Amino acid sequence: MLNIHNLSISFQGKYLFEDITFKLGLGDRVGLIGKNGAGKSTMLRILAKEQEADTGQIATDKDLKIGFLKQDIDFDHGKTVLEEAYEAFKDIKQCEAKLAHINEQLAERTDYESESYHQLMVDLNEIQHQYEILGGYNYQGDTEKILQGLGFTRQDFNKLTDTFSGGWRMRIELAKLLLQNNDLLLLDEPTNHLDIESIIWLENFLKSYAGAIVIVSHDKMFLDNVTNRTIEISLGRIYDYNKPYTKFLELRNEMKVQQLAALKNQEKQIQQTEKLIEKFRAKASKATMAQSLIKKLDRMERIEVDEDDNSVMTLNFPVSVTPGKVVVEIENVSKQYGNLKVLNNVSLTVPRDVKTAFVGQNGQGKSTLAKIIVGEIDYQGKVNLGHNVQIGYFAQNQAEYLDGNKTVLDTMIDAANETNRSKVRDILGAFLFGGDEVEKYVKVLSGGERNRLALAKLLLQPLNVLIMDEPTNHLDIKSKNVLKDALKKFEGTLILVSHDRDFLQGLTETVYEFKDQNIKEYLGDIDFYLEQRNIQNLREAEKRTVIEETPKESNKQNYKDQKKIKSLNNKLSNVEAKINQLEKAIKEDDHRLETDYDNTALNPKFFDDYQEKKKNLEQLMEDWEDITLQLEEFSS
Repeated sequence: MLNIHNLSISFQGKYLFEDITFKLGLGDRVGLIGKNGAGKSTMLRILAKEQEADTGQIATDKDLKIGFLKQDIDFDHGKTVLEEAYEAFKDIKQCEAKLAHINEQLAERTDYESESYHQLMVDLNEIQHQYEILGGYNYQGDTEKILQGLGFTRQDFNKLTDTFSGGWRMRIELAKLLLQNNDLLLLDEPTNHLDIESIIWLENFLKSYAGAIVIVSHDKMFLDNVTNRTIEISLGRIYDYNKPYTKFLELRNEMKVQQLAALKNQEKQIQQTEKLIEKFRAKASKATMAQSLIKKLDRMERIEVDEDDNSVMTLNFPVSVTPGKVVVEIENVSKQYGNLKVLNNVSLTVPRDVKTAFVGQNGQGKSTLAKIIVGEIDYQGKVNLGHNVQIGYFAQNQAEYLDGNKTVLDTMIDAANETNRSKVRDILGAFLFGGDEVEKYVKVLSGGERNRLALAKLLLQPLNVLIMDEPTNHLDIKSKNVLKDALKKFEGTLILVSHDRDFLQGLTETVYEFKDQNIKEYLGDIDFYLEQRNIQNLREAEKRTVIEETPKESNKQNYKDQKKIKSLNNKLSNVEAKINQLEKAIKEDDHRLETDYDNTALNPKFFDDYQEKKKNLEQLMEDWEDITLQLEEFSS
């Protein structure tokens, strides 16, 4: 399928990897691992033919179809989720356009006996046949199935992609790749923005994928569940074994132990031979034997022990000042986005120096409450910060706030103040940005390197409370361990949003589970929480949440009721779509009034239309409330 031979690439005079060779075949599901900056994303770009290597060759099968999920993606504005997902079917869409054109001609023409009319019928038949072969009659159903597998609801399908966060847009891009039936899938951190349910769905999808897959991921469980081969990039070399991640590590350790034992025996043998050479060299009668032993040593192939890249960042979060006994007090806080209520009358108190975990399925309000505490979004209710509280906040998309046109050094200097500006280079060195690395532009950094820079930047501000939302995204496994150790030693207050059990284990002492617009407190660590839920892991907790939230179909519920519920859901979707359109139109009118009132006021119809839109919106909101109440009656 794909052969890589003697591939090399360097950056600023330093090799990322040099003269590496491997093959990818049908059914290979490869976990591509290594430290941040080792060259994993670069390797994917080279395999996708988006970047050229310095030297080496890549040979591929003819017509090999490659799908590439990047960490950074761009979307055309103005398309709905479904319209963007349908971009996966360019051939089918072309067939649809041709069919529509032919049908238009057939409808207009009356020369039924002419040769050109007959040719149109032949063309129609051929294109319909091609359309069927391409899957034209199934693609819409397949699209909806995969979008739902990745966490989208039917209500989301007709919403504009512009209204979704970067994480959700990444899911649309992933859906497009999974729909394209590529021969080779290249996935760069595919699980970073997925909740547990979507990760489990993706695992099952990839396990049965017919083509080859190369995955860059720092999710150990995901790699173990999906891959059957691991390639590690380390210090410019690769280590390639037909084992998933955990078994690969065991095998690598075993081989290193064997190499060390063999090296020790060889060194002992060399020492004994050198002693004999010295002994025989002094005697004329043994000179020939000494020369023979010297040649034997020269011919000996010296055993090399695989080098490990053990460089890790140094991380320590110092506490600025001691805050009051209560750090955060939250009372009856509610939050909704449009019609979606996320939190309902939530109350909690966070004492000083306590480490707390927020867990639960995506969309249940964990990140929302974190943003409310730091004052990033509005809400209903009360949030009071304690005396002397200084919050350090690491957002889930923290790295996106970095300016790509600045260098690493300038990013830090601009964020520093007079007291810590002199320490900037030392801090960067602790985060593995040494020497020329500090002159790199942020836009060329890998996702993991950006996260490390964002963590380094966090140290430039005084803090005694840390709120971290999925801080391990993009971090390699060694860096995750360093961050965990630093948070264990942190003497302040910690609020941590995560669904990574390995990371949470032994780190927090209170767990809040987010579910059904509310929270439930567990006074213990993550293992205590799992024990109380009588489950084995966070995946099961979040999966069970979905199962529990799915309305149970009663055997007694008759067919008529089922049809009524379906009809009401369809009405609700249509009303919500119209509400979104009107809200957008009114917002545009408001903007015109603010920026260009004089010209706008000259249009006699403007204010009539404006009032009509508001009146229609009010009516639609009443309709939405009425339909929702009817659905609630059926549910109860």
